[in-house]
Amino acid sequence: MVTPSTAWAKERGDKTEAQQIEDLRAMVLQLQDRVDGLERQLNERRPVNTAPPLFPATLANSGSAPHGRVTIEPPEVAANVPPPAVEAVRPQTTPQTQPQPQTSTPSSPLASVLPATLPGGATLNYLLDGYYEFNFNQPPGRVNYLRAYDVLSNAFSINQADIVLDWQPNVSEGRRYGARVDLQFGQATDTLQGNPANEPRPQIYQNIFQAYGTYVVPLGSGLNVDFGKWASSLGVEGNYTKDQMNYTRSFYFYFLPFYHEGVRTSYKFNDKIQANYWLVNGTNQSEPTNGFKDEMFGFVLTPAKTVTWTSNYYLGQEHPDSTPASNCTVPVQPGLCVTPIIPAPNGKLHIFDNYVTWQATPKLTLVGEGDYFIEREWANAAPGQSSAPAHVDGGAAYVQYQLTPKISLATRGEYMSDRQGMFSGKSQAVKEWTGTYKYNFGDGFDAFLEYRTDWSNQLYFLTHNPGELSQHQTTATVGLVWWYGGRQGSW
Repeated sequence: MVTPSTAWAKERGDKTEAQQIEDLRAMVLQLQDRVDGLERQLNERRPVNTAPPLFPATLANSGSAPHGRVTIEPPEVAANVPPPAVEAVRPQTTPQTQPQPQTSTPSSPLASVLPATLPGGATLNYLLDGYYEFNFNQPPGRVNYLRAYDVLSNAFSINQADIVLDWQPNVSEGRRYGARVDLQFGQATDTLQGNPANEPRPQIYQNIFQAYGTYVVPLGSGLNVDFGKWASSLGVEGNYTKDQMNYTRSFYFYFLPFYHEGVRTSYKFNDKIQANYWLVNGTNQSEPTNGFKDEMFGFVLTPAKTVTWTSNYYLGQEHPDSTPASNCTVPVQPGLCVTPIIPAPNGKLHIFDNYVTWQATPKLTLVGEGDYFIEREWANAAPGQSSAPAHVDGGAAYVQYQLTPKISLATRGEYMSDRQGMFSGKSQAVKEWTGTYKYNFGDGFDAFLEYRTDWSNQLYFLTHNPGELSQHQTTATVGLVWWYGGRQGSW
């Protein structure tokens, strides 16, 4: 029988089998000596136990050789294969110059402390958003009018701190259900859920920005059904600053609903059309203030890969049918003692909301938003009642240019006609212009430098002189946002 080693010896012909095997062993020992010498030289130049293995994991004996030492066993010569041409094993470059593999989570010191993924595919995500802002009007109490999140000036402020648990359905793996919970802390929380006029008991839900479960019904391409509380998609801007063009939020973000609670569905007919429907308690209501259930009908069109158009129509009735009381005669939970309003106002709310995003070039993004809001107190006015409508309408335009991979420039212009003072408390037309410089220090850390001017056709904004109002308000802001987690893309 011809063994692999004798076959190789016959092919070479100039040496006996024993000589060939001895030569091979000598080559292996020589290679081991050279590797040991290289390792000793490099170990002498670095601190002990502070650097990664010197050789690729594919060469190292997993866990058996200290400091990544290469251990090579005498090879078995394959049949009909000549002895390999042995290459010199080159050590890797230093850790600072060695290219790093792409990972699904941002490179951050937090990676070794905070978990980003959980068994089953869920992700944990964390965000800290803070700012310092200066208002050139220097208003009393350092209060900025008409600002959703940047409510204070001349103060170091925590806008929000968030923890997000996200578990998306995975139909391809047989799991049609998922869940999401967003916990939020900081002054933005007070803006979102600090108004007792919307929430009968805001303290119960104040730190739960989102909490909903998802199920994908096996109907056609899949009907997504969510139950719980979620961020409103009325208006183009969102809650998390890391996903926004500008640091400060627009008038329309502040005016339109922040969240809803109820049931929502979405169905994607194809790559170009998605339909949405909601049935909810109301606007910014975890607990309703009346028995009417609001509805939202919407669609998302993608006529081209670079264009997305979202259109929403919202129908609601936001007038409460009871008022808080303290003289209940039966036991109730705290905050549930009320006196009915008879008759209760029954006027309807209508919101028409549209926004379009166009990725004009890989670096240039254009966005336009238009909104029309109309509400009546009474649907059919009786003596002493009014069915006169209150309107808010206008729009906003956004431009963002990615100057370099780390630097982006953005601007926003906005106009709002607030004729009955539903937004600002005064009948006026308000405008604003914002310019933003955004610098990305690395995955998970953004800095914003922003200049913004708000102005009105009325004397409205506070000044440093008590009682003296101005038609304009100008601020300069430095915002810092840190985030880390397993979820990719927008939160």
